[in-house]
Amino acid sequence: MSQSINLYKQLANHKLFNKTINFDLKRIKLILKKLNHPERKLNNVINFLGSSGKFSTLFSVKSFIEANGQTVTAYISPSLKDIKERFWIGNRYLTHQEIRQSIKIIEKLKIPLTIFEVLTVIYIMSASKQNTNYHLVEAGALFAKDSTNVFSFPLAQVIVNINKQHLNFLDKNKKTLDEIIYQKVGFLSNFTNIYVGKQNPNVLRKIKNNLKNNKSNIIFPNSWKLIKKKNQYFYQDKKNKIKLNTKNIHSKGLLENLCHAIKIALDLKIKKKIIEKTIPKISFEGRFQYINKGKIKDKLHKNERIMLDGAHAKADAINMSGYLKKIKDPKYAIWAMMKNKEPDLFIKQFKGIFKKIITISIENEKNCMSAKDLKSIAKKNHFDVDTADSFEKGLKKISSANKKLIVCLGSLYNIGNILNKNYR
Repeated sequence: MSQSINLYKQLANHKLFNKTINFDLKRIKLILKKLNHPERKLNNVINFLGSSGKFSTLFSVKSFIEANGQTVTAYISPSLKDIKERFWIGNRYLTHQEIRQSIKIIEKLKIPLTIFEVLTVIYIMSASKQNTNYHLVEAGALFAKDSTNVFSFPLAQVIVNINKQHLNFLDKNKKTLDEIIYQKVGFLSNFTNIYVGKQNPNVLRKIKNNLKNNKSNIIFPNSWKLIKKKNQYFYQDKKNKIKLNTKNIHSKGLLENLCHAIKIALDLKIKKKIIEKTIPKISFEGRFQYINKGKIKDKLHKNERIMLDGAHAKADAINMSGYLKKIKDPKYAIWAMMKNKEPDLFIKQFKGIFKKIITISIENEKNCMSAKDLKSIAKKNHFDVDTADSFEKGLKKISSANKKLIVCLGSLYNIGNILNKNYR
């Protein structure tokens, strides 16, 4: 873990690299040109873009492909526990040493880049050396000028749920949902396969409008559905019905992402039997994740459970609140959040669910909201709320012998910190 932190610090303090997000494809295209276009060596690229669900959809597709005996590279963001988790190359993560070596190569080119651009170049350089079947690439905030939008002929582009996240990255007079949809969908490739995931009806209508002149094969979410029969969920399309036999995926939203991935896997000619065998093995770290062992679990009383989720948008909160309403145990929250989110809209979705909320700041994150500010927002929304100086102290304030579920939510960065503490 210390190596990972040191790598982040190296990037953050580097004279050439800027931590501030700045959308512009000119810089990354220039450096890829100087590197002799490694991006052109990546065949069968599948882009994943949208607001909520990129990781879970990508990870599910990755799981199905690998279960089929094929290989992938994958690029995700953010990482939870370690920077190397961003880079999957065939059958392993990049090592810290390999990441440093790539940074040295980039340094020599003396082109100013954002940190996300540096990480994207590291992935492309590493992936271009691999003889793998597919390359799965998760976009950053938007897509029009996102550094992952550099592949001329992707095999597919996958649109997950789009909501009002990332408004802060838009111009002052364009901070609208319409503009978010345009920035994410209006610049997709022609002549590819576009998979649209489940959306709010209004969002879906606007996506369709943005794609009306796109000549790709577009697969809309009405081509499949998530159905429930006798407390059992199924994926269903015109030809297939697949039982979602899972104990690890708890929310409707995540199940829909799984179905979206199943549709893609079926189109990649992965057999139904392989998909069915793989589903029980799929779990998403930091998403509706129960902690059943480790240092944090050891500190809890027997009647206490703890769940981690990086949910940080209104749509995520609605999804989670729907799940929590089904749980009879008293529920408590430890809440942290980054500054570029919408905390008021987020926490409102949990009215009547949490008996008490403890707000904390995120360790080692300058751009997080203070525990005091989050407390003020929660108090305004009539929650019983208190602050704590750390996750550990927050846990002490609500832990007792009484039966309860403790939910840590609001930020993947905070969830990553908690996971590191649990398994350190």
